[in-house]
Amino acid sequence: MDNNNKPCSSNKIIKTSDGCEIVLELSKNDPFFDKKKNLLHSKGFDIREQVQFNRSSCPDAIATILERILQIARIIHLEEVELYFGKVNGCSLFEYWSPKNEVETLNSVLSLINSYSSCERQNEVNFLQTLQDEVFRRIQEFTDKNKVESRIDKSCSCDKEKCLVKWGESNGVKTSLKIACVEGAGRGAIATKDLKVGDIALEIPVSTIISEEHVHKSDMHHILEKIEGLTSETMLLLWSMKERHNCTSKFKIYFDTLPEEFKTGLSFGVDAIMALDGTLLLEEIIQAKEHLRVQYDELVPPLCKNYPDVFLPELYTWEQFLWACELWYSNSMKVMFVDGKLRTCLIPIAGFLNHSLYPHIVHYGKVDSATNTLKFPLARPCCFGEQCYLSYGNFSSSHLITFYGFMPQGDNPCDVIPLDIDVGEVDCIEGCPTSSWTSHMVRGTWLSNNHNIFYYGLPSPLLDYLRGARSPSPHTKTIEISNLENEIEVLEDLQSTFSSMMENLGDSDLVDIDNARWDVKLALEFKDLQRRIVSSILTSCAAGLNMVQDELSKL
Repeated sequence: MDNNNKPCSSNKIIKTSDGCEIVLELSKNDPFFDKKKNLLHSKGFDIREQVQFNRSSCPDAIATILERILQIARIIHLEEVELYFGKVNGCSLFEYWSPKNEVETLNSVLSLINSYSSCERQNEVNFLQTLQDEVFRRIQEFTDKNKVESRIDKSCSCDKEKCLVKWGESNGVKTSLKIACVEGAGRGAIATKDLKVGDIALEIPVSTIISEEHVHKSDMHHILEKIEGLTSETMLLLWSMKERHNCTSKFKIYFDTLPEEFKTGLSFGVDAIMALDGTLLLEEIIQAKEHLRVQYDELVPPLCKNYPDVFLPELYTWEQFLWACELWYSNSMKVMFVDGKLRTCLIPIAGFLNHSLYPHIVHYGKVDSATNTLKFPLARPCCFGEQCYLSYGNFSSSHLITFYGFMPQGDNPCDVIPLDIDVGEVDCIEGCPTSSWTSHMVRGTWLSNNHNIFYYGLPSPLLDYLRGARSPSPHTKTIEISNLENEIEVLEDLQSTFSSMMENLGDSDLVDIDNARWDVKLALEFKDLQRRIVSSILTSCAAGLNMVQDELSKL
């Protein structure tokens, strides 16, 4: 899981003679620094913005200033896909980029206020309370608009999971969650009380985390450490294959809660693979399986042959290896320990937190040095009886199916189709902050709110590249004959490309979904999503051609 370990923020609040000053700064270590800098400049902001507050600021003035702060913070928190499909031109500044980005943005402002409120002379900055109240109001408004209902399957037993929670609590775990079976989602973590923003839903001591230190203490470490290039993650994978059968293991209760079959894309059968014909997911799964098979063949049989007492052949079959891979792909988290080292770990109990596009928890994965625990704080409220969701990261449905075995509910902003375009040096549209992309992609055009001429609901970086590739002269978005003729060629090229893609996907599959295997259902669900995305692009291209031709006829 992607635990959102982003570049350190240098945002701060500075006391002034008449109030305070909020400083928002884009980190120079940000991997998309140049693109974000250009985007900030296009909105009238610099990479370091100072926002002034004074004690006499009225609520309306504070709300206006907060909007400015949020506009900057949203851009600072953008990730690659959000940035690529961003609202660059002709779109409202008052709309958020994605649900996860909005939750992160609001909480970053809240953290900033809280860090200053804890300082001395708090009574001199009481006006910050108004700002804080407005942030809370917006978080609550976001929560009310994006509630996801979860139904508990009471016929399903969770006795093993209850034992695991009790084991955790006896070892120092603090939790406000219980594990239950959720209809359509398997097991999930349910709030046992109303939880507010900032509350800790789960707190895990380092002593109950499965990390590389357990391999170091095992009888296999002296063997594995001699293998050149072997990563700690692979060592842990091999360790867990044996440890799951260890009756005296400290983590036996945890291993007992794990399924016999993980049901990820890596376990797709022949029928499901055939159903994916024409999709990029087919290639993704095949490549992943081939990579794992090569890794297994090169590593495991020699270990079993040379060290049969340590690597028992019956515990190290290909099926067991694939099971362990699925375990670590779907349940591991990257954790920053107090020594500053980032380690891949399994975290009992936390693994039951499901992913959502509207998460309650977005920042986790850093051990608190004061308590030596891993904390999962809420970024938005979670009511009693509601499923508490985590963000695994900005992943596409193809990635989530391959390595986690599910598709998220709702429109996933990261459901993109990458395009195989040889990007060369081309002139970009004048003043466009999203130029210089080295790869391009598309997604469902229903996610865009700008379908006007020169936009069509399609990503601006892609359109700008295609315009520049067809004409060497600099381009501007103006109604001129040469520009309109170029637009027609660009849209027709896209139409041709995606018509071929739609033909490869074929017609909707006539399969009895109700009686199909789990993997076939998931494969067909993904293929339908691909058809929907491609269909939306073809529709947008057709509508765009009509618009351009209408403007051309007027000239």
